[in-house]
Amino acid sequence: MNSNTELLRQLKIDKSHKEGHGGGGGSGGRTALIAAALLVVVLIVAGGAWAFLARRPVEVRTATAVAPSAASEAGAVLQATGYVTARRQATVSAQITGSLVEVLIEEGDRVKKGQVLARLEDNALRASLDSARANAAAAHANVMQSEAQLQQARRDADRQEALVGRGLVSRQLAEQTRTQANTLRAQLNTARRQADAADAQVGVGQVNLEYTVVRAPFDGVITDKAAQVGEIVSPLSAGGGFTRTGVGTIVDMDSLEIDVDVNEAYIGRVQPDMPAEAVLHAYPEWRIPAHVIAIVPAADRGKATVKVRVALEQKDARIVPDMGVRVSFLDRRAPTQTSAPKGVMVPAAAVVRRDDRDIVYTVADGKAARRPVTAAKQANGDLRLVTDGVAAGDTVIVSPPDDLADGTAVRTATTTP
Repeated sequence: MNSNTELLRQLKIDKSHKEGHGGGGGSGGRTALIAAALLVVVLIVAGGAWAFLARRPVEVRTATAVAPSAASEAGAVLQATGYVTARRQATVSAQITGSLVEVLIEEGDRVKKGQVLARLEDNALRASLDSARANAAAAHANVMQSEAQLQQARRDADRQEALVGRGLVSRQLAEQTRTQANTLRAQLNTARRQADAADAQVGVGQVNLEYTVVRAPFDGVITDKAAQVGEIVSPLSAGGGFTRTGVGTIVDMDSLEIDVDVNEAYIGRVQPDMPAEAVLHAYPEWRIPAHVIAIVPAADRGKATVKVRVALEQKDARIVPDMGVRVSFLDRRAPTQTSAPKGVMVPAAAVVRRDDRDIVYTVADGKAARRPVTAAKQANGDLRLVTDGVAAGDTVIVSPPDDLADGTAVRTATTTP
């Protein structure tokens, strides 16, 4: 019995030990819980930041893959981009200030030289012309009257001279008759000058009336309609936004050519009359024969470029002003029967080496797509021929970052034509 009592006593919990252990253990537990909560918060924030940065689009430069031309086989010494421009275009306006009563053009209309494009209100000018014509008619009637009086005076003078010869009238009377005839002759000359002045006023009125009709200065196409019926047009800007300075813009499509900005470091490769080939960005499969017209003797210090004028040897309705175009300058003209190489041309920097093979990153739906490609070993200027893996019109990434992965969201920074 005593042994059992002793065992029960040993199993009894010592309250002093319990309180001491409980007090110290409670404070340490709370500290551990707080530290664990802070660690969880830090991990959540870090995970969210990592996920945000992972989803943020990577800024890249892109270019458009274009179909190659026979220029490479013809010996392209340089390629550059530019724009289609019109050497002859004009914003047509009236030569006087007036209100439009008729506008006969719309954008896209083809017009001929001298064709009426618009008319101004002309009531006052017509009235002024009618008044000038009436004054001219009165002046011509005065001339006819003076002519009749002069003829009569000459006959009277002749009769007086005959009578003087026969001694029937005095010499003084004959001289007076002759003087009157001379006076009427001078009056006739004055009347004729007045009639000429009146005719000139009629001409002025007709010219002013013609100014109310706006005509096409040359054959072309209307590219902009700048005014409507009821608006005031003037050859001078009146300010305030209520006066138009032009009725419309006409472009001579036969004067289209290309302006190309060539880096001044390579301008020595370009010569006047040099053969070239142009490819419009809108029609990458269409190659247009061209040649250099002139190298403009001035440089742009901001862009370090020199402007080169290039003539298009084919005219087509698809070519319109301000179209983007890539020009290949050739050391000899491409044979007409030479076919273009198979594949597409992309910037040389778009082809990179990954995992011991050439790849190109394209952009589709805002994401980068990794594509294995077959590329030519040598670059053609700043371009490289890709024979497989990329199609014409695809958007490729120029100089892709080393850590760019397939499916990464991207954002275009600068698009290279």
